[in-house]
Amino acid sequence: MRELWKYLLVSPVFGGTLLFFSTSVYAGEIPTRSATNNPEIKAENLIKDQVMAQITSVSQLSDVQPTDWAFQALQSLVERYGCIAGYPNSTYRGNRALTRYEFAAGLNACLDRVNELIATATSDMVTQQDLATLQRLQAEFSAEIATLRGRVDSLEARTSELEANQFSTTTKLQGEVVAVISDVLRGSRVNGQNITDRNTTLGARTRIEFVTSFTGRDTLFTRIQANNIFGPNLGTPEGSFAFAGEDGTTNAEIDALFYEFPLGEKTQVIAIANAGAADDITDTVNIFDGDGSTGALSTFGTRNPIYKQMDGAGLGVTHQFSDSLGISLGYLSGSANDPSGQNGLFNGAYGALAQLTIRPSDRIALGLTYINSYRQPLVSGSTNATLEDLPADTPFSSNSYGVQASLGISEKVVLGGWAGYTNSRSLTGDRGEADIWNYAVTLGFPDLGKKGNLAGIIAGIEPQVRSSSIAGVNRDRDTSYHLEAFYQYRLTDNITVTPGLIWLTSPNHDSDNDNVVIGALRTRFNF
Repeated sequence: MRELWKYLLVSPVFGGTLLFFSTSVYAGEIPTRSATNNPEIKAENLIKDQVMAQITSVSQLSDVQPTDWAFQALQSLVERYGCIAGYPNSTYRGNRALTRYEFAAGLNACLDRVNELIATATSDMVTQQDLATLQRLQAEFSAEIATLRGRVDSLEARTSELEANQFSTTTKLQGEVVAVISDVLRGSRVNGQNITDRNTTLGARTRIEFVTSFTGRDTLFTRIQANNIFGPNLGTPEGSFAFAGEDGTTNAEIDALFYEFPLGEKTQVIAIANAGAADDITDTVNIFDGDGSTGALSTFGTRNPIYKQMDGAGLGVTHQFSDSLGISLGYLSGSANDPSGQNGLFNGAYGALAQLTIRPSDRIALGLTYINSYRQPLVSGSTNATLEDLPADTPFSSNSYGVQASLGISEKVVLGGWAGYTNSRSLTGDRGEADIWNYAVTLGFPDLGKKGNLAGIIAGIEPQVRSSSIAGVNRDRDTSYHLEAFYQYRLTDNITVTPGLIWLTSPNHDSDNDNVVIGALRTRFNF
């Protein structure tokens, strides 16, 4: 049997015909439906109904080399039988998969040529021995050919069933439900008030996402979300959950809408229509940044707080100078659609970002970030820096600087962290300034106990006002430390469970307050 297959591959007619079937004779090849509709596959630029003139030598095909395993068979078809044509760009594309239509077209072309040679009595070119060999092989391998035909028919039937029942040819439907049980486990008084929200609660955040691609390189992302998760009300911004909602309702709304597309080979552009954030534009360089779905439980542990100085609608551009160096530029406005006074795309609240991201290796990443913001809330981890004593329309101009780093000590241990500094200036009244600092050190353990798991430890200081000359914005007199630990366990490909604790010492940067411990159990279901 093996010797017959060897003969089959080198037979001038049959072997060459099989080689011919590995690509299309015609430049107007017919792509399969799955290829043309799959957004992850880049379709080739095909020119239909243009056929290159019949070649007379295999050397006219630029992508065919004498070292190719089927070179002799192709040379025989070209120079002996003359039934091979290439593409308009003088290529043969011998490694491309073929369709049944192309198979039929190729077979017909060669058989027509063979019949023509027989009809003109050119028996010196097509020998009786070749014909006898074909008949013998057809008889001996009839069972295998029938089996192969049955498998192809079965695959076609299954493919047709999938195409008939797929959600969309251009859009992928995905979603998740994040259910959270949480409570304040320790601590009673903050800022002279009893912590009233000490009941165990259960809330959920549901997201349905439509990921659409028209070219295979672009992405239209639409997310619908409902979120009724409440974070603990401690009387301070510290310890907030990354997955908590704003009002605790279950109303569904379009939470995010953007379109991302390439501009050349090294530049990516993202146009954001709603609910954009810094992590949509650039890499936050933190393995715990799972946007509340995975990774850190707290807002602070998710990413450097300076990134909160921008949100809304706008534009982002990322350019890769090389695999190890890239720059991101972005602009987001929180009131882009509001034409009233002190609003709009440029007069209202906005944030403008520039970040240089350096990745000298797969295990090392460094982000250098600058954000200029206007009319944004002060980056602060305490109520000492709120605007309660200031006019409601007090505008601030802030300049924030951040350094984020991640170092893979090994495949199972990742050391990271960040430092952030913000200088905010009041644009009315006494025009005072405030200096705000934050930093954190993180330690991650990917695949701990099982592939897909993630354990994490976060230690740092949430934004602290170190100095202030703004009336109504006080300097934080003490230091509060944020300590967090979690273990994300992957039950199945679609379910993860994450228990974790958040410990705040001297909440609100005030040592008179009780230490607070917050417990949470997050379960994520995704499809």
